[in-house]
Amino acid sequence: MSQTSSASLQIVIALFPGVTHLDFTGPHQILCRLPGAKVTVASLAGGEIEADGLVFARLPRLSDIETCDVLIVPGGFGVTEAMGDRDFIAEIRRLADGARYVTSVCTGSLVLGAAGLLKGRRAACHWAWRDQLALFGAIPDPSRVARDGRYITGGGVTAGIDFALTVVAELAGDDMAQGIQLAVEYAPAPPFDAGRPETAPEAVLRRVSGIYGRDMDGRLAAAKRAAERV
Repeated sequence: MSQTSSASLQIVIALFPGVTHLDFTGPHQILCRLPGAKVTVASLAGGEIEADGLVFARLPRLSDIETCDVLIVPGGFGVTEAMGDRDFIAEIRRLADGARYVTSVCTGSLVLGAAGLLKGRRAACHWAWRDQLALFGAIPDPSRVARDGRYITGGGVTAGIDFALTVVAELAGDDMAQGIQLAVEYAPAPPFDAGRPETAPEAVLRRVSGIYGRDMDGRLAAAKRAAERV
C-alpha cells in the first residue's frame, strides 16, 4: 500500500453533460472527509451541469486546473457524447498525464479509454457497457473495483462508494478508510439480491437489459468512432 500526506492532495472530478450524479456525489462524500484533501468538481465549460434533474453550479473550468494528484471521471448516458468531445478528452489526457492516480466510476472508464489511457489495462465498468472497453484495448474486469497500476476503476454507479474507500485506503491507509466508512455508516444490506446480472431474477434482467438496449447501437457506434481516434 502506497500512502501519502493528504494535506497536499488535489482531487479533481471531471463532469460532462449527462453525467450520473451518484457516480460522483458518492465518491465526493467519501473523499471530502479525507483530512487536508481538496476535492474540486469541474467541467469543460465551467458554470452549471445538470445531472438527473439536479443542477451543480459554480463549477470551475477544467482548463483552469493546472494539475491534480487524483483524477476521477464519472459515468452516465452523456458518456456517448463525452467520448467524442475532443476538447474534453484533451483535458482528461492533460490532467491524467500529471496525476498520481487516474480513476473512474461506471462508464467513466470508457472516457479514459477514449483518451487512450487504458490500453492493456484491466478496467471496471457498468455491466451493460463493460464489453465496449475492449474497443480501446482495455481488459474488461467484472470486479466492483479494479486496480491496475495507477489506474483504479469502479463498476456501475453505487460501486463509486467502494471505489472511493479503496482510493482513501491507498492514499491514507486502511484505518482512515475504515474510519470514514464508519462515519458515513456505510454498511450496505440491500433488500434484494438483484444488483448484478448474475443474481438478478431473469425477468428483471430481461426488462432492464431491454431498456439499456434501446439506444445501444448508437452508443456502440460512438465508442467505435472514439476508439478509431485513439
